[in-house]
Amino acid sequence: MRLAFMGSPDFAVPALRALHAAHDVVAVYCQPPRPAGRGQKETPCPVHRAALELGLPVRTPARVRRDAGEHAAFAALDLDVAVVAAYGLILPPAMLEAPRRGCLNIHASLLPRWRGAGPIQAAILAGDAESGITIMRMEEGLDTGPMLLKGKVAIDPRMTAAALHDALAPLGAALILRALAEDPAPVAQPEDGATYAPKFAKEDGRIDWRQDAVALDRRVRALTPWPGCFFTHGQETLRLLAAEPAEGEGPPGLVLDAAPTIACGQGALRLTRLQRAGRAPMAAAEFLRGYALAPGAVLP
Repeated sequence: MRLAFMGSPDFAVPALRALHAAHDVVAVYCQPPRPAGRGQKETPCPVHRAALELGLPVRTPARVRRDAGEHAAFAALDLDVAVVAAYGLILPPAMLEAPRRGCLNIHASLLPRWRGAGPIQAAILAGDAESGITIMRMEEGLDTGPMLLKGKVAIDPRMTAAALHDALAPLGAALILRALAEDPAPVAQPEDGATYAPKFAKEDGRIDWRQDAVALDRRVRALTPWPGCFFTHGQETLRLLAAEPAEGEGPPGLVLDAAPTIACGQGALRLTRLQRAGRAPMAAAEFLRGYALAPGAVLP
């Protein structure tokens, strides 16, 4: 099958590799290289790097929605289908309708739950018992198109966003191959149960000790590594990389012991992995050998 692949992050790489092995991928679209690292060197995204490794032609338009030239170039590829996985740009009708079988999206949730840009984080943040992949035919609405296939993944009570990501990415690759081979009949999404998962920003990672410990545990697991959770102590901003609910109570933000365990709005949270700005991540015991976070201190 003659297809284009459109994706950018690590999540999309297994699908690209699977499609390349089974079909004729004539173009790969992804986000343009962006400055990264201490040197702010222009760095291609994971899909871009994988496509170059596979010898596939790469296109990196900064925008496509109103660019008639891009629409014409896409139509000229004469595609059977386009596969989209976390591409990062909104496709206009001219591109959605160009391939003979349309554009199929590998979405990291069980639609209609968690439409939008942050479904993996949203599922953990909400305490969902399961997540999954939905293969859907794209239309103009945000993740509202008809569904072709679904696959489920259980969310373990201690699962992180990174672990759920790593379970969903290969499932997405397997399901898109099935969808192309089987061409299942599309099923309209019900509006009942539809929820929206926005793109998370850095400020979403700020720890508010007034929340209950279970909610904060979910937040840390959901937003690590991106955008990351943090709190302030004195003049420093400390990254909280891992934590777990613990016994204890007190005014929110009170450091209860040397673990350290912090009192929350309800219950307490034991911090297990931390990082100072410009330093390496450390287990809490090692971190506290070089940083004072004494019992009795109150975190804002």
